[in-house]
Amino acid sequence: MFKLYREIFSVPGAKGFSATGFIARMPISMMGIGIVTMLSQMRGEYGLAGAVAATFALSSALIAPHISRMVDRLGQSRVLLPAGGISVLSIISLLLCTRYEAPVWTLFLFAMLAGCMPSMSAMVRARWTELYRGSPMLHPAFSFESVVDELCFIIGPVISVGLSVSFFPEAGPLLSSILLLIGIVLFTLQRSTEPAVRPLSMKRTGTVIRIGSLRVLAFTLVAIGTIFGTVDVVSVAFAESQGNTVAASYVLSFYAIGSCLAGLVFGTLKLGTPLYRQFGIAIAVAMITMIPLIFVDSIAKLACVLFFAGMSVAPTMIVTMGLVEKIVPESQLTEGMTWAITGLGVGVALGSAVGGWVVDSYGERMGFGVAIAAGVIALAIAGIGYSSLRCAYAYAYDQSSNK
Repeated sequence: MFKLYREIFSVPGAKGFSATGFIARMPISMMGIGIVTMLSQMRGEYGLAGAVAATFALSSALIAPHISRMVDRLGQSRVLLPAGGISVLSIISLLLCTRYEAPVWTLFLFAMLAGCMPSMSAMVRARWTELYRGSPMLHPAFSFESVVDELCFIIGPVISVGLSVSFFPEAGPLLSSILLLIGIVLFTLQRSTEPAVRPLSMKRTGTVIRIGSLRVLAFTLVAIGTIFGTVDVVSVAFAESQGNTVAASYVLSFYAIGSCLAGLVFGTLKLGTPLYRQFGIAIAVAMITMIPLIFVDSIAKLACVLFFAGMSVAPTMIVTMGLVEKIVPESQLTEGMTWAITGLGVGVALGSAVGGWVVDSYGERMGFGVAIAAGVIALAIAGIGYSSLRCAYAYAYDQSSNK
């Protein structure tokens, strides 16, 4: 297993951009739950905390594709630093407004501006695609990066919640902004592996979200992201109701550990099943593994359920990125990957907002029902769009065979 992953780093520069990309994307796992923890401590309202976190997640999800579109046209090094700088300054402003009890609208304003955070996961995957396009090595490379994503979610929430609870409420979001700035600076210095800017396809000059099969992926991931956002907020509330708020970070880490292990194994498999069919299976598993949340009545049981539920996460994202690489023109690949991640981000925002409202109104146990419903919706969307994915995949396969 590990030999295969070592081979993908045989290309000069691969270790550098993957490592610095890891630092730069840590804030994705730290920021949302950091905002929830910070505001729930300082304002005492999960509804407000979830809404502000949702504003950040939704803003990031909507702005990121436009940043990635600029990256496809101008290059990573020219776009990432300005975008990251705006995000960092906005995060700092959000923390100051929270500390000095500024009006509530300022929290939403700076959470929205903080959404200028680039999609570093897409930037890293674009570099792997540049190195291994058309090669069997692209699958383990995508798998490795999905594992790295999950590693962020293993240690990120623990660090963010732990710092905010142990030192001062703003500590988690503050560290995430520092990591974002350092990571982007180091990442953009890795110029040798930066993807080349390619001329736009004559057939597609607009946004790639117009591609029907890409919309299927994005909308399905909205529902999957709703699961993630709900689980984040409800886990914090559930842990607090059990008298151990810090335990929420460990519970969410179990969710990520399950995904991490599944991703490592999945990356070594050479499956003959078409990617569109793998996608449908992964979504079905994601829905089924949400159902046991109904029976959770302790932190230990919650951790156990989320561990097994997490095993569908990394494979889903690996297959999704593989489909995007097939469906989207090479000149717009970063934007295409970002739209998929955007769907996830929109869902996280929706899950945070709805989950927070349900917790405040009906209690944390009812909040898990939102995650279960989101799983059912995800499977329904994937089923409705199955034929579109199949046709797009078949067309891409034919095109590559004729080259």
